[in-house]
Amino acid sequence: MQQQYDVVVVGKGNAALCAALSARDAGVTVAMLEAAPVEESGGNSRFAGGVMRFAYSSAEDLQKITDIPEDEAKNTDWDSNTVEEFYEDLYRVTAYRTDPNLSETLITKSHEGMVWLRGQGASFVPNYGAQSAIVNGKRKFFGRFPLTVNGGGAGLVADLTRTAEKKGVAIFYETRAISLIYDGERVLGVRAKRKGKPVQFGAKAVVLACGGFEANPEWRTRYLGPGWELAKVRGTRHNLGEGLKMALEIGACPYGNWSGRHAVSWERHAPEFGIVERSHEPYRHSYPLSIMVNAEGRRFVDEGADFYNYTYAKYGAEVLRQPGQFAYQVFDAKVKPLLKQEYGGRNVTRFTADTLEELAAKLEGVDGAAFLKTVREYNAAVRAEVPFNHAARDGRSTVGIDPPKSNWANRLDTPPYEAYGVTCGITFTFGGVRISHETGQVLDLGYDPIPGLYAAGEMVGGIFYFNYPAGTGLVSGTVFGRVAGSGAAAAVRAG
Repeated sequence: MQQQYDVVVVGKGNAALCAALSARDAGVTVAMLEAAPVEESGGNSRFAGGVMRFAYSSAEDLQKITDIPEDEAKNTDWDSNTVEEFYEDLYRVTAYRTDPNLSETLITKSHEGMVWLRGQGASFVPNYGAQSAIVNGKRKFFGRFPLTVNGGGAGLVADLTRTAEKKGVAIFYETRAISLIYDGERVLGVRAKRKGKPVQFGAKAVVLACGGFEANPEWRTRYLGPGWELAKVRGTRHNLGEGLKMALEIGACPYGNWSGRHAVSWERHAPEFGIVERSHEPYRHSYPLSIMVNAEGRRFVDEGADFYNYTYAKYGAEVLRQPGQFAYQVFDAKVKPLLKQEYGGRNVTRFTADTLEELAAKLEGVDGAAFLKTVREYNAAVRAEVPFNHAARDGRSTVGIDPPKSNWANRLDTPPYEAYGVTCGITFTFGGVRISHETGQVLDLGYDPIPGLYAAGEMVGGIFYFNYPAGTGLVSGTVFGRVAGSGAAAAVRAG
């Protein structure tokens, strides 16, 4: 038996919900196929911290997205992320490889996407906790994303789900898409399994928005390389790459950085997959204030190269490359008050000591003598005459050691000392399919549109290469979800 809809959306994360809502608002019937049960639904979006990187230049731009009292708007330094600054950051962190058409769509439609999300029931609040500080008596934001979703990614999914249900979008849980119904010319629907039984959904257009292959250890090893099967998965266990497989099977053009991924420093002994209720606990994003050492007792990255939101998505891979796939972030008492709240949690691999020698003896699997040598050399290299300022790239660096530390270099000289064990947590993969930036339609190997097939979210290749500016994923899902949903609905109406 086949159920029939105008548009079928595969997935139920932020991108999928945005596609479904855009299509539904255009007056067509919409069904969503979600592989997970209700309690696990929402894809990786449920696990997102909720920060949003969009173009803005003033407090007035922010007030179109959330309510900010006038006195607070005027008396706060909200930073900025102008269109030009957004371009600069995205091009810089992707080594200028990002697709110019996709990036233009992402950036120029990012603010209107945020306003649209608010109209769809999402709510936002100032990002006080993670990206602001009181400087000279005035609150100052830094890192270029002053707003976050109320309730994080899980709150965004819940808000958009409520709106989708109210608008009559049919949501089928525990329904895993298996293949596309394709007659050799156009896509006509989706074959799926619902609770283990085969079902079919006919459609005039299909939007694939069901994530990358980050939860598939075989694909990770195939495309990312040896050792990646050992990475922890920060998010859902359901993103196994089926959407990509379905699209490629009918001739979709692969695109983007297929060996690239968003991967972060993550609690060393975290579970194999993310747990929504504790999705933030394993974050270890205060490393710019630390020195990170491996099992050989050596530093291996410039911890202070930039704010964490420009380096965190690539440093997880650096941790995975270390012997034993782990490292320690080491702090002293001077910076302890600045650590993010996750460091004070219950499920934390933490060692504390009153002397560096005592700490060296406690670090499991680390060459203690080499660690002490590393700390001595690091302490001697710190330019202590440069003032420390955690709210800016302060230029307080090291001299004469490799790797250097470019900012926030403080000597480890004030007990108690603390070390936190980390490993690599993979968030999502960068490889995807090639789409039209105007309609979201998937292109074939000859760059011609495949009739009836659209894609959004992690499945879109060509945006991120090598690295990732924090907060861009949810906004990209919103922008291209809207593009794909609107494109699919337009095709339906055109017949």
